[in-house]
Order: sequence, then structure tokens, then C-alpha cells
Amino acid sequence: MALPGVPRGRITGMGTGMGLGVKIRAGALLLLREEARTALPQECCGFLAGSGGVITVVLPACNFLASPTSFEIAPQELFRLVREIRAQKLEHLGIYHSHPAGGNFPSPRDIQRAFYPQLAYFILSPLRDAANPVRAFSIRESRVTELTIETVQG
Repeated sequence: MALPGVPRGRITGMGTGMGLGVKIRAGALLLLREEARTALPQECCGFLAGSGGVITVVLPACNFLASPTSFEIAPQELFRLVREIRAQKLEHLGIYHSHPAGGNFPSPRDIQRAFYPQLAYFILSPLRDAANPVRAFSIRESRVTELTIETVQG
């Protein structure tokens, strides 16, 4: 389902291996969905990492704001996540958070705070009846493009 005014497509030039979309292991996708449900009523958040352009690792973070409508990762936790990615010799491939009320598309605040244009932004809906509970977006210079998510086994 495309958003009005938001082109659906594939991202190019995001980084190593990310040229034609977003690839994620099935297990990581399941962890994201569980994370969104477990964090209710707050927004969950964290980093996504992997290698060869495939997201294989979900790195949950504490939502410093403890809010149902916004998230922020504290600086010391950001450093911890980056150190963990480096220690495992992985690539930082994405950032995720949930929208507990459902609509998992970028809010104006999400767009304004998209500081890493090379990463995929995953937005999760914890609602069991959500048509598409996990969506990914490229957000560059306030332009939002929905990405195709390819599930990889393993």
C-alpha cells in the first residue's frame, strides 16, 4: 500500500549491498514485530545491523522519552549500540521505532529527525490487524520513499 504523495520504490546508494532495497532475515523481522508489541504502550526503538547489506541483528534501545508518541535514544546508549556493531564487525543498516497507535509511516517529527540518509528507517505497528506491520523508508532531505522489504531465510 503506497502512501498518498510518497513514492514506492527502491533505494540506491545506501551503502554496501543495500542498492536494490532492504533485505532482512526472517528471524530479525519476527523480533521487530515482537519488540513493538512488548514495548506497548510506549514506542520501541533501536538499531538494525548486518553484513553484505542483509539485516541480521536487531539491537533494541531504551526509549529515553518513555513516550507513546515519540522516541529518543540517549547519547550513552547510542555509543553502546555503535560499539556493539563494531565489535561484531557488522554494518549499521537501519533504525527502527514503533507507532503504537498504528499508522506506521513517517510522522513530521520522524522526517525532521532523519539524520542518517544512508540508513533505512523501519516503522512498526504493534496492531495485530495491521495490513503491513513492518514498513521501511528512505528519508533524504525531507523526501520519503517507501522501500521494498525482502525477507531472507537463515
